[in-house]
Amino acid sequence: MNRLSVRLVISHVLVALIGGAATFAVVRWLAPALFDESLRLGPAGGTGRGPGAGQGQGSGGVLRDQFAAAIDQALLIGAVVGVAAAAIFGVFAARRVIRSLGTVRAATRELAKGRYDLAVPEPKEAELAELAADVNQLGAALAQTETTRMRLLGEVAHELRTPLTVIDGYVEAMIDGVLPSSPENLEQISDETRRLRRLGEDLSSLSKAEEGRLGLQLASADVGALAVAAAERLRPQAVDAGVKLEVHSPAAGLIASVDADRIAQVVTNLVGNALGATEAGGTITVSARTEADQVLIEVADTGVGLAPDQLEKIFERFYRVSGSGTLRQAQGTEKPSQGTESSPDTSSLSLSKGQTGSGIGLTISRGIVRAHGGELTASSAGLGRGATFTLALPKAP
Repeated sequence: MNRLSVRLVISHVLVALIGGAATFAVVRWLAPALFDESLRLGPAGGTGRGPGAGQGQGSGGVLRDQFAAAIDQALLIGAVVGVAAAAIFGVFAARRVIRSLGTVRAATRELAKGRYDLAVPEPKEAELAELAADVNQLGAALAQTETTRMRLLGEVAHELRTPLTVIDGYVEAMIDGVLPSSPENLEQISDETRRLRRLGEDLSSLSKAEEGRLGLQLASADVGALAVAAAERLRPQAVDAGVKLEVHSPAAGLIASVDADRIAQVVTNLVGNALGATEAGGTITVSARTEADQVLIEVADTGVGLAPDQLEKIFERFYRVSGSGTLRQAQGTEKPSQGTESSPDTSSLSLSKGQTGSGIGLTISRGIVRAHGGELTASSAGLGRGATFTLALPKAP
């Protein structure tokens, strides 16, 4: 009884039975009365009370009973035929529906086995076609998630492999006596150890941001002053890269309820990304302003820019925009200048030159901003025409 095919057949049979019973009751109730009325009126449309009228009452009663019996028999036969036809049609309809549902069910089973590229053909029925389209969309989303997961594993493995190889090489060389245990060599090991720690902190921050476990310590703060301070900390790196850093000090009063360290962390990440995407001679502009009931921080650059389809992808985990500056920072070929390290609260997300970006800084940044009830968006006029990142926070009442 719990199978859909059985229920569909039974529903058709019940509809036929109810229709037949209603027809039988109506006909059985009206037919004798109509028959009596026809006998009363007579064959010529009269009253039927002429000579011999009384003699026909007995034969009329018999004829009435025979007519009623014939009606009953015909209705019973019609009801049986109707129920049989309804059952046959119900089986046909049920098979058609079950066949379409079976296709969708088979596809979901394949999805459960990991075959996300399997597409479900859309049935003719509108509702089932919508269900098949939803299943196909689910498969595409699962395929994207699986691709991201595999890329995540590959990126983490790659990020771990490089510093571990350097550390292992230096340690083995010191053990074999090839390299002395000098402060310079130990500093190289320390640098790679910090790199591993930074990756671990990034992954931990990403997990907390996506699970809503950032643990913000909110307090009223001047967001404009926070943005200026965070950007100025990266000015030495901008000078080394030959990039002009313009920081516009906003008027006082850009007050919002924020976690100051986290917002500074986001601004540092945005400016660091802009440094990585902007060639020498370019310009990075940091500004803050109010708009309606929001406080806005904008970080604009004249770097490699973004294509329209990259405006959302850049916030995905481990997504990197190709460009000379980005490649330079990813390869880590430049050594950071002395005295340019960010504060401990912001160093884990800084993607300034010389630090290998983990590719999750913007993902974490958007998670931080959304945890504040705001939004982080990107805009660009196109490739090679720079990009602008806008941090919007609700203004304190």
